[in-house]
Amino acid sequence: MNALGRHILVEFTGCSPEILDDVTAIEKSMIDAATKAGATVIQSSFHHFSPFGASGVVVIQESHLAIHTWPEYGYAAVDLFTCGDQADPWIAFDWLKTAFKAKGHSALEMWRGSLSLMKRQDFRSKHGEKQFNKALENPKFQRNLWFTDKDENQAVSLRHTGNVLFQEQSPFQTVRVLESYSHGKFLAIDNMVMAAERDEFHYHEMMVHPAMQLHGNPKRVLVIGGGDGGTIRECFKYPGVEKVTMVEIDEAVIRASKLHLPTLSREFSNPKLELLIDDGIKYVKNAPSESFDVVLVDGSDPVGPAEGLFTEAFYRDCQRILKKDGVCVTQGESPMFHERAFVELNKCLKGIFGKDRVHTLLFYMSTYPSGMWSLQLSTKGAKNPTKDFSVEQARAFVKDKKLRYYNEGVHVAAFQLPGFVQKMLDEKLVAA
Repeated sequence: MNALGRHILVEFTGCSPEILDDVTAIEKSMIDAATKAGATVIQSSFHHFSPFGASGVVVIQESHLAIHTWPEYGYAAVDLFTCGDQADPWIAFDWLKTAFKAKGHSALEMWRGSLSLMKRQDFRSKHGEKQFNKALENPKFQRNLWFTDKDENQAVSLRHTGNVLFQEQSPFQTVRVLESYSHGKFLAIDNMVMAAERDEFHYHEMMVHPAMQLHGNPKRVLVIGGGDGGTIRECFKYPGVEKVTMVEIDEAVIRASKLHLPTLSREFSNPKLELLIDDGIKYVKNAPSESFDVVLVDGSDPVGPAEGLFTEAFYRDCQRILKKDGVCVTQGESPMFHERAFVELNKCLKGIFGKDRVHTLLFYMSTYPSGMWSLQLSTKGAKNPTKDFSVEQARAFVKDKKLRYYNEGVHVAAFQLPGFVQKMLDEKLVAA
């Protein structure tokens, strides 16, 4: 070859949109393509974009492979550049065409650095030839791969190892378990983080304990959703609980958690658990009136199979199946992320339970977009969550169970809403 390098500019068309929106699959295909071409991989850096698409580069000892995808068009723009004779970029091209299931393509090859137009200089690296040769003999492969949970305007990202521990397209959603550098293994559903090992206890302790402590002596608990197992884990910390009924629509979520998230899923074998793989909306509609002390709606965002968990009909059934002093808690979105869903859910619940019997609580959740998340606690009776719970009982419980987020002080503070949230919910501002 009478040049320093070969450069191929590629356009793949008619590709699988699902593949072009899967940053983990794209990274693997690009690394495999480089390896098949005979290149030595040094580093990869990939990122998913909002609302869809991915961009990334694989740095090789011989130069680089880069890509940007447009899943909505089934289109990928790829840049393949190799130096020397060791790596063949056309082998990488063939591999990627198959990997992306491309129906069409165009490719333009250019030779870079024509040797007939240049003269080699007598150059010595200041870093030393031995150090340079050693680096070439033992290159270190570094991966820089990001998972992003986002809407059209904001996002939260976790850098992960690239190893997909679990991935399955169920009849309802895409379920994955990946491993991040900062937050350990995490469960993702349809590209949304559901639970991460490092901070899941923030969510699950706040989902369960304010309601259970307010009730005082819950015997029968219903959990809708919660397939990772964290919510039932917290419920079973109460020895007085006689039965927890859990209704999860997607068996794949439970299976993923059992396989890879043992700290969340350890109570699935509890003999007090009645586990039903079924539609929670249908279950609540058909459940007998006044049959549960506490109802916990541990659903995801209001899309896909969880969309029906944000309707008036569903919450009227939740109110109906509560006993006279029953408590209902539902995942309430964020006032800084899904603002409309946050406000509309609060309004819906107030129309069912009564304005003075619906209480919003906020807590910190580092792996959810904006970091500020909410729960809506509704009471069938007249109990107030900050005035009618036992501080002493909560303190003793926290100490005995070694809770890490919830405590008696957090219980009260979580219901003290910032002024802008009170304004969103049209609640009376509290004087400082």
